[in-house]
Amino acid sequence: MSSHRIFITGIGVAAPTAIGTDSFWRACLDGIAAVAPIPAHWLDYYRPSSTLWAPLPDFDYKHYNVNRIERMQIDTATVLGLCACKQALDDAKLTIAQRDEKKNTFTVEGINPDRCGVFLGTGMAGIAGFAFNQAFHCFSPIKKRLGDGTAADSLLRMPARFNPFAVSQIMPNATAASIGIKYSLTGPNTTFANACAAGTIAVGNGFRAIRSGKCSMAITGGTEYLGDEFGGVFRGFDSAKTLVRNCAEPDQANRPFDAGRSGFLFAEGGAAVLILESQAHAEQRGAQPIAEITAFVESFDAYSLMALDPEAGPIKTMIRSALDEAGLTPDGIDYVNAHATGTHLNDEIEARIIDEVFGKRPAINATKSLIGHTIGAAGAIETAVTALSIRDQTVHACKNLETPVRDLNFVTASGPLEIRSALKNSFGFGGHNASLVFTRA
Repeated sequence: MSSHRIFITGIGVAAPTAIGTDSFWRACLDGIAAVAPIPAHWLDYYRPSSTLWAPLPDFDYKHYNVNRIERMQIDTATVLGLCACKQALDDAKLTIAQRDEKKNTFTVEGINPDRCGVFLGTGMAGIAGFAFNQAFHCFSPIKKRLGDGTAADSLLRMPARFNPFAVSQIMPNATAASIGIKYSLTGPNTTFANACAAGTIAVGNGFRAIRSGKCSMAITGGTEYLGDEFGGVFRGFDSAKTLVRNCAEPDQANRPFDAGRSGFLFAEGGAAVLILESQAHAEQRGAQPIAEITAFVESFDAYSLMALDPEAGPIKTMIRSALDEAGLTPDGIDYVNAHATGTHLNDEIEARIIDEVFGKRPAINATKSLIGHTIGAAGAIETAVTALSIRDQTVHACKNLETPVRDLNFVTASGPLEIRSALKNSFGFGGHNASLVFTRA
């Protein structure tokens, strides 16, 4: 195996609290959280146990090299991924040039496109587009029989027509493919569908591709959009009793690692893209490193489709293997960005894992306490937060953490922290786990 060092040189984020890396990071440090009532018309379909979610802010997709025709052809998950990618390229000071105006494609100057891979994760990208097109397919005969202006119109909520690009909208690999096409990148192009660990696993595989010498640069991250018109995806998680309970103060409902936690806050969507480069590639073009990735290890529980293994053996082995790969002992980790969903069992198990492996030394926070759970994008957004924390030697607080589930070094106020090395853990439905180790660049 090659001894390439790998640096993060660009970051782009689209999250419920903000679109844009700088705005998002300021919101994190200011403790701004996204929480709002679910769309009122979802209540026409069923009576949910939870009525809170983290919606995305409006944004101008045209600002991120997506035109009106493309917007009709791709799912919002892909729009978010392209939005984060354009930000990341700009942040890495990579220059793009128009390749084909009609196709709205570009080239990235100063790189070898054959040695730039795209590695994107998602849980269920395309599901919102599928739901909307399926509504037309199923309901249009009913609407024809009932006629316009009936009481059923408000429930049908179907589009004006069946989208001829329905297939490209629902393909899980559409975001990775769209980024490769948009920027004329002919290196490996791979999608990872590992539920809530997908974004972290995608970043890790980009790291591996550069370390092995197959790539000199990688566009990595995760994307998700779950705001389907009918609230059906929300209902799936709500029916599984995984979502936050309603409370008198909605802003206090989302509380990872707190004794009063009741579940995770469902996020409408999000995306993060990180540019990874080998040391030689970054130095050749004068790139400014944000943080260095020094290890990636993944594991599998082989226990349950929707629950962590309470014994957590594979996860603890994974973390220790990641530390070994990075040449660190547990005492060498200063900061842990936790998976921290806010569900009863998962937070209890994760806190115990951290205690058993690291004790009370490292600072720990939960980015989901601010933005909710973005499923396949979560690990990528939290990887971005970890890198920004290292760059600025500053960490954000755990929102609503009043009675910690365990006596650990949880971050309860945003502020400076000396971070030489950090760990990012992600756990996904199905039993997929991933750890990334970072060091100061």
